Amino acid sequence: MTPTPTTDEWGIDATWLDALDEEHQIAQPTIDRLREVIGTPPADLEDRAPIVARPGDSLEVDGAEVVCEDGEVRRVDGELPADFPLGYHWLQSPTGHRRRLIVSPGRCWLPDDRAWGWAVQLYATRSRESWGIGDLADLRAVRRMAAEQGAGFVLINPLHAVAPIEAQEASPYLPATRRFRNPIYLRVSEVPGADGVDLEEDAGRALSERPLIDRNAIWARKREVLMRIFFAHGGGEAFARWREEQGQTLQDWATWAAICEEHGADWHAWPEELRRPGSREVAAYVEQHGAVVGFHAWLQWALELQLTAATAGMTVIQDLPIGFAGGGADAWAWQDALADGVSVGAPPDAFNSQGQDWGSPPLIPWRLRDADYEPFIQSIRATMAGAGGLRIDHVMGLFRLWWVPADGSAADGAYVRYPAEDLLDIVALESVRAEALVVGEDLGTVEDGVREAMAEHGVLSYRLLWFEDDDPAEWPAEAMAAISTHDLPTVAGLWTGTDMAEQREQGTGTDEELERGRNSLLEHLPGLPEEASVEDAVERAHRLLARAPALLLSATLDDAVAEERRPNMPGANDRPNWSLPLPVLVEDLPSHPVLRTVARTLAEGVSGD
Repeated sequence: MTPTPTTDEWGIDATWLDALDEEHQIAQPTIDRLREVIGTPPADLEDRAPIVARPGDSLEVDGAEVVCEDGEVRRVDGELPADFPLGYHWLQSPTGHRRRLIVSPGRCWLPDDRAWGWAVQLYATRSRESWGIGDLADLRAVRRMAAEQGAGFVLINPLHAVAPIEAQEASPYLPATRRFRNPIYLRVSEVPGADGVDLEEDAGRALSERPLIDRNAIWARKREVLMRIFFAHGGGEAFARWREEQGQTLQDWATWAAICEEHGADWHAWPEELRRPGSREVAAYVEQHGAVVGFHAWLQWALELQLTAATAGMTVIQDLPIGFAGGGADAWAWQDALADGVSVGAPPDAFNSQGQDWGSPPLIPWRLRDADYEPFIQSIRATMAGAGGLRIDHVMGLFRLWWVPADGSAADGAYVRYPAEDLLDIVALESVRAEALVVGEDLGTVEDGVREAMAEHGVLSYRLLWFEDDDPAEWPAEAMAAISTHDLPTVAGLWTGTDMAEQREQGTGTDEELERGRNSLLEHLPGLPEEASVEDAVERAHRLLARAPALLLSATLDDAVAEERRPNMPGANDRPNWSLPLPVLVEDLPSHPVLRTVARTLAEGVSGD
């Protein structure tokens, strides 16, 4: 029988199970430290915390008035009527407490038909017009190619913004915010007003001649030209109206970005008077630096215009990272809800014996509730906006997160529980409103009940050929099926052995461990003779994938062009992770023979031919 972890009133699990179902005890000093960080919620929290419910649910509240989103006032006695409108309302109880009432459908929106699509590391997907990095115009070209091939979606890496400083963060999974996008992805020549400025395009395109994606040089070039466009054009009335509609949330982001350029990427190191978003000193800073603040708001407007054009007519599944940088804009805005001196990670497992520390500060569960779930709602809504799909990285984090104290190693952490049912219902509400499908990245150690809860809420599972022991034909239908991820070997890298050789060079394991790991993955390509070519291996892998009955079949562009290097190798700190360009330009992708084979194979799998 599987032991059940004991969870205390702070939400901390006293034990945890590894992938082999072995139970581990959490050290008491770790528990004591996390209790101190979490703190004690106010006595009246349960009287004012948000209620998340579905039509027909019992609220255990009699004689309450609800002010709905549209201004209508309804009375609730005992339970929500079956026809109660979905959305974010306010409930006024007879005892005088006013609290948020979130009414969810309980299940995410799902498309009627199966589809296949491309998984794209956009930064790596360069064209002849790119300035050193794949951009939103390149995404538009990939989307058009995909549509012509009969694909139904494109899955992209997180596009969230990082600090707008000289030293650019390379990892898409450690953004400064999960609510705004990275202007490095702008196609400068398509920004409103670009036709009135000398863009010096030859200098921009020359950045693509470098062997790696040099974000520092790319941002410096783009920022300089974008600033000139902004001061020459300014966006006019269209931008002014859009900026006003976005309200304080956009203003706070643009303010953080402007201060960041002057005082650095970590708000903790700023002058003390600038560390609180709502302070008089911050308001005075905005008055004095209004043009720079306006510039960063304008960049977001330009990004929305280009993303809308890039995604028109096709589902583009955007990726939501598990967290954000501790010194970033979201941490600045929501500092009172964050755990201080703790970061999120993962316990030791078969792939990393020391555990992992991902560097993002976690939200304290009771403080998240006390904030009416607003940090979570805004992140989900912004990432889902306008594209038709969302992939939640490490979806198990909606249930529990591994907290790592700053003064210990990743192995010294503990799991802290979150209100998963509420969070999943919020995801379902946003999904239905946006008509956006949701995929949960449920790889690694998944505790009992997680996949069942995902299925109940219509969140698609994520199944990989490299990880699954069953025949793909036996995989679940409510899933996205793929071969690999950005953190795992490509088919070509695995088959040729170059990925293992690179791991050896980077010191990510002993020769025995690396050989055993490679052989375990090769077992998922049965029937291939040793003399088979890379092209044969890629085709074989995708023919196996095409057997899966999954709602979505996904292939990476890396596999489709037989790229041997994976985008990211965890633990390889000296490797240029997230900076490897795709070896085939966007214009040449449609005619690439291996890519054409992969597209045809998955199309046949979806159609049943």
